[in-house]
This record gives sequence, structure tokens and C-alpha cells, in this order.
Amino acid sequence: MPILGQNQYGKAENRVVKITRDGATHHIRDLSVSVSLSGDMDEVHYSGSNASVLPTDTTKNTVYAFAKEHGIASPEQFGIHLARHFVTSQEPIRRARIRVEEYAWERIEHAGKGAHSFVRKGQETRLAQITYDGTSWEVVSGLKDLVVMNSTDSEFWGYVKDKYTTLPEAYDRILATEVSGRWRFNWTDDEQRMPDWEESYEQTRKHLLQAFAETYSLSLQQSLYQMGSRVIDHRDEIDEIRFSLPNKHHFLVDLEPFGLKNDNEVYYAADRPYGLIEATVVRDGCDPRIPVDLSNL
Repeated sequence: MPILGQNQYGKAENRVVKITRDGATHHIRDLSVSVSLSGDMDEVHYSGSNASVLPTDTTKNTVYAFAKEHGIASPEQFGIHLARHFVTSQEPIRRARIRVEEYAWERIEHAGKGAHSFVRKGQETRLAQITYDGTSWEVVSGLKDLVVMNSTDSEFWGYVKDKYTTLPEAYDRILATEVSGRWRFNWTDDEQRMPDWEESYEQTRKHLLQAFAETYSLSLQQSLYQMGSRVIDHRDEIDEIRFSLPNKHHFLVDLEPFGLKNDNEVYYAADRPYGLIEATVVRDGCDPRIPVDLSNL
């Protein structure tokens, strides 16, 4: 008889928007929350008995109820509340994993009364994954869709060449990428002091952007390592960070047929195919635990 392997279930992509009204000033948190539960679930697979199954509709309702009861201070804190609830309130559930995406809004300043108008930010999506087994925590935060560019201070030359190589060496090129990153915290149990999730996210984002901007890059790999190293060096609460960086190629357009010289001014932005650079930077003495396929495209 075949044996059941790893399994989990839950409700994915619950969209919840929480408005906090501070008089005429409103604040908004806009999340997509995915709940995944695992534990004593063999019988439902073998016989169809639902005696140990908490309906996924209930997990959806819990997300919305917790938005009201606990508020949403941060994606991480909201996920911690949910994961703790599912593991401690349902005996068959041994492990809960909560994945959160947050979509940022910024306030529209206007002359009218109140502060309740917003425009969706067109930058990154904030990410968080919280896993709890009743004893220990794992919190992995991150972001995706953060597009960055250096219009100079980037080169690419000295690489291996064979009979199929046609790429010319570049001594002044555009370097652009769409950052997808995940970072793992060293907070693992309730006895430890919990990080300030909001401050940590803002500072981590700041450091990786500054490293990208300040690195005179000879390869996207070099930029990636500098971004990860700067985060590890400046944020003591983070032990590991992994990036997936597609190289958003910009190729000089040949303007000679038109009698024009292209002095690194006009480029063709190619969307695919693209180079894909991925790596983990980890604090010395720590083991990498972020799955290599969590952040890749």
C-alpha cells in the first residue's frame, strides 16, 4: 500500500484590508494572507474522515476576525498571532505556516478635510513567512518587484569566451534588476526579545538599496554579495539573506545606419531572456536555511 508523504492544507490568498481610523486621519494595511496547516491528517487522506480537519473556510474567517481583534501592526506580527492560534487551539495541528504579502499605499495630500485618500505605491511588495510548531518560530521576511538601476559605474568583461560567445565586453553599462529577497531572523522562541518588525524592514530595505547604489559593479554577482553583506553587517537580528536578481538587460541601439553616434545614450530594454543571479549570504557561524527555491523566478 502506498504511504502518504508530506501534506498540508489551508486557505490561500485571503485578501484583507484593515482601516484604522484616528479621527479624520486614516491608516491602511492591505494584505494577502495564505494559511497552511499540517499535523495529524493521515486519516482524511486514507478514508476521507474529516474529524481532524479545520475547514479552510474557518481559517479564512479567522484572518478577518484577527484583523479586527488584534489589528495589523506588521505582516510579521499578524502572522505570529495567526500561527500561534492555529497550533495552540487545534490539537491535530502540529505546524502552521503563514505567508503574507503587503501592498503599500501612500497618502494623497490635498486641501480637503481629513487624511483618508491614498494612491497605491508602484514599488515593491513586502513579504513575510511565519512558521510555528508549538515550540519554536521561524520568521522569514522579504520583498519582491523592487526595480533598481545604476545608469553607470557598472562593467562586465574578462569572462570566459568560446565559439558561441558574441557578447561584447562592456566598460560602462546600465545595471538594472528586479530585486526578490528573503531574510531570516534569529528570533526563534518567545523567551527572546522580539524584533521591531517595522523598523527592521525599513532599515534592511535601506541598506540593500544603498549597497546597490554605492557598489562599483564588475558583475551583478558582486552587487548581490555587497547587498547581502551590508544587511548582515548592520542588522544583528538577521542571520541569512537570499536574493534572486534577474539582469534586466539594456543593449545599446545601433544608430550608425542613421548617421548618428550612440554615446551610451539610447538603449533597448529587453524583458527576456535574462540572466538570473541567485545566492545566499549568511552570517559567519550560522547555517543557511532559506530554501533555494523560495525566492527564485
